[in-house]
Amino acid sequence: MHKSIINRFGLLFLMALLSPLAALAADGEAIMVHGAANPQAMPCITCHGADGMGMAAAGFPRLAGLPAPYIVKQLGDFRSAARQNPIMEPIAKALTDDEIAAVARAYAARPPVNVTATAVDRPVRGTGAWLALRGAWERNIPECTLCHGPGGIGVGESFPPLAGQSAMYLEAQLKAWKGSMVEVKGKRKSLIITRRNDPNNLMQHIAADLSDAEIKAVAEYFFSLGDSSEPFNESQRRLR
Repeated sequence: MHKSIINRFGLLFLMALLSPLAALAADGEAIMVHGAANPQAMPCITCHGADGMGMAAAGFPRLAGLPAPYIVKQLGDFRSAARQNPIMEPIAKALTDDEIAAVARAYAARPPVNVTATAVDRPVRGTGAWLALRGAWERNIPECTLCHGPGGIGVGESFPPLAGQSAMYLEAQLKAWKGSMVEVKGKRKSLIITRRNDPNNLMQHIAADLSDAEIKAVAEYFFSLGDSSEPFNESQRRLR
């Protein structure tokens, strides 16, 4: 009887010690709305919208429905500067690992983009649709849907959805992979690439061979595929 009382007391004491730790567990939804413990990690909704669908006109991407591991990787890449952005770098560095994981889970739990059904007619050569669906194999540029899935709905944890994503954002990312010639400290211009977080350098290779006009056309094509008014098709989720 005496031992039972002691064991029960010990269990209650342990629970009392652990309860504050549980209370401190990162809350992804709270971080989205109110920001993280470090004030430098401002609320996500400031740029990505209350619904996580982004602000297309301003170039802020949709995060709702993206795979959690993909979001975790991107925030880690902002930390390491493998992916450079003056807004996201300090935010990523201000977030703890637990906070990053919590935010990623919260966004992944939100509805993915609804993809507009498109005609299967042959696209016009040279248009954004042609590059997205056929590529330019004479320049070793595969079609975007080869990796990003039918209609740009995304595949697995490494190839995010492109459909419905901000055209301005998509264009900016392709140009970040492509790089630009910049004069560095008064010296002759050098190629500055601000996104290097593709393990196989596939996107850098593709972007480097696309003209600015082609980049813009592809970005606008994929943006046009989102925001369907049709009910969500479960077959899209199975393809993710």
